[in-house]
Amino acid sequence: MKNQNVLIMVAGIIMLLFACGQQVSVPPKTHPDVSQWEDLFAADLSNAVYADTVWTFEDGILTASEDQCIWTQKEYDNFILDLEFKTAPKTNSGVIVYCSDTEDWIPNSVEIQIADDFAEEWSSQPKTWQCGAIFGHLGASKSLVKKPGEWNRYTITCVDQKIYVMLNGETVTEMDMSLWTSAEKNPDGSEIPPWLSTPFADLPTHGVIGLQGKHAGAPIFFRNMKIKELL
Repeated sequence: MKNQNVLIMVAGIIMLLFACGQQVSVPPKTHPDVSQWEDLFAADLSNAVYADTVWTFEDGILTASEDQCIWTQKEYDNFILDLEFKTAPKTNSGVIVYCSDTEDWIPNSVEIQIADDFAEEWSSQPKTWQCGAIFGHLGASKSLVKKPGEWNRYTITCVDQKIYVMLNGETVTEMDMSLWTSAEKNPDGSEIPPWLSTPFADLPTHGVIGLQGKHAGAPIFFRNMKIKELL
């Protein structure tokens, strides 16, 4: 009996150490180990809402042939989303969080921008249109997206009205949505595109997650999409 108790105690310690190893700071200070995280989308896309003639998921790579989004069936509140993406020349896409209306998602969600910042179409636009930005609202502190054809990594943390964006190893964007009380002007006085007609302070902080498809005529590719829900 004594030996059995010792074995139980040892097993408990091992489980505790394993659990501690799976913990991650919020927001993460580096890209986390996602090996034990859930897949955002199943390999057969059975947990997704999408047009099957548009989106394909083959050999671990998700891509679209048209400008349509793919959505999770599940709604999420607080979470860390980790994924890799690859641009092509002139790519303009995005990761969509807190979406409460997929039929009219643009004013009813938050978009973390993906763009080929090496293309003049986007390098000449405001910082809020470039990669790592909260589209139309807050530019990234620096451009860290790699050249088209190379894989990039995003770690996006959403905790209530706080959003943190890590791109290729550095946190480039931190937002407190409660400060965005206007749908016309950002807190720094810059203009918000008129189609983003809902103040971020009024947006719900839960909803489905989406990925934008082949927007502006250029493809986008995703892989290793993992999510960890936060209590």
